[in-house]
Amino acid sequence: MIELNTVRPYFEDKPDVLDEILGRYPEYGRRSAVMPLLWEVQRNERYVSEERIVEIAEIVGLTATEVRGVMSFYSTYHGEPVGRYHLQVCSTLSCKLAGSDEMCDHLEEKLGLVPGETDAEGHFSLQKVECLGACTTAPVLQVNDTYYERMTRSDVDELIAELREDRMPEPKRAREGDNAQLGAAPFATATEGGHE
Repeated sequence: MIELNTVRPYFEDKPDVLDEILGRYPEYGRRSAVMPLLWEVQRNERYVSEERIVEIAEIVGLTATEVRGVMSFYSTYHGEPVGRYHLQVCSTLSCKLAGSDEMCDHLEEKLGLVPGETDAEGHFSLQKVECLGACTTAPVLQVNDTYYERMTRSDVDELIAELREDRMPEPKRAREGDNAQLGAAPFATATEGGHE
């Protein structure tokens, strides 16, 4: 007898979750639920598999290709498993000017990864992403859903040490006034002089 490897539908035993998400939209706007459905799956499985894409497409009345199109537009969604701690370095202009490239280089060296890779243990993954929307507090590093703003080399080292111990530090927020009052960009300054 041939045994088929089938995947149980994600929402099969979660009717309340599905009803709550779909209930946010009128019946004629059901396809608008695609993003929160993707997010629900990814939050629990760390990525959205092909089987989940097909399931979500059927729920909202789209094709799997259309759902993949939504996923590919946003760096938030992952089609492959990511690490327990998914480190995302903002690579747009504001962050680049503040040293995000240097921060990414430092993370590559520290973790032994290049953007797009996950370590063998599934602990860390590294990715360069487009704008994280925190331009005035650059450079920004997002770990899973948590922002760490105005990161310095020592901030990154402390963060990685905590994550290696499976401790997720509190978000590092730096939303206070104009950047001119805050001084030079921390990572750019640290790398130019070779110190902090």
